[in-house]
Order: sequence, then C-alpha cells, then structure tokens
Amino acid sequence: MTLPNEIAEADAKPTDSIQVVQHVPRPIGEVWERLTQREGIEAFLGEGAMLGGKGDSWHAADGTYGVTRSYHPEQQVRVSWHADAEAPKTMVDLQMEPEGEGTLLTLRHEQLTDEMDRDDLSRRWDAAMHRLTQI
Repeated sequence: MTLPNEIAEADAKPTDSIQVVQHVPRPIGEVWERLTQREGIEAFLGEGAMLGGKGDSWHAADGTYGVTRSYHPEQQVRVSWHADAEAPKTMVDLQMEPEGEGTLLTLRHEQLTDEMDRDDLSRRWDAAMHRLTQI
C-alpha cells in the first residue's frame, strides 16, 4: 500500500520521497531468506539484479542500477538507485520488522527530484512489494 504523497501548500512542490508498506504473513527470518535469494532480489530490484554486500554494485535488466549502501540481516537493505545512466542518484531503503506472526516491510524511495514521476515510482514499488509477498 503506497502512502499518499504530501504536497507542501506554500510552494506546491512534491515531497522528496515515497513510502510503501506491506505486511507479509511469514516470520521475519523466512522473509529475509527469501529476499536474499535470486528470486527475492529480482522481485525487489528487477530481473537480473544481484544484491551483494555493502559497497557492491547491482544492475537490473531494465537499466536500473545502484550500489548496496547498507545490509543488515533481518532488518534493512539500503541501496542507491538510478533509473538509468542519465538519472540522478536516489536511495531506496527497505526496512523489516516483526509484526505479530508476520513481517512488516516498509520501503522508502528518497531523494526524489521534482522531475521524477512519483505515480510511476509508486506503482513500481507497490508491484515489487506485492512480488515479495508471493515468493
């Protein structure tokens, strides 16, 4: 579920981030294990992406790419994210925490520029989070 973008009334500029929250009805250890396997990484970042340790680059078949910035098992994955070679660097932060018998995933895409299509990015991350619940 994407949380609505807030618009600053004074200058009507969009916020510099979007957030998607998803509950997964599986324990955090199982969610982490699935996320860090090929199918989970591709569900998150795109086909062909391989997630390494901190400082490792990743590239997806759709042209998106970045670097792993933070990697904390069963807690967080944070990556830089470029839509393509011409796009500015943004950050994608995926947090996970136990919630009841399941896991709460919170994805924040930060440092968005005014030109970036927030609706398109929201759809992208909604779909990614849905794929993560299916693996």
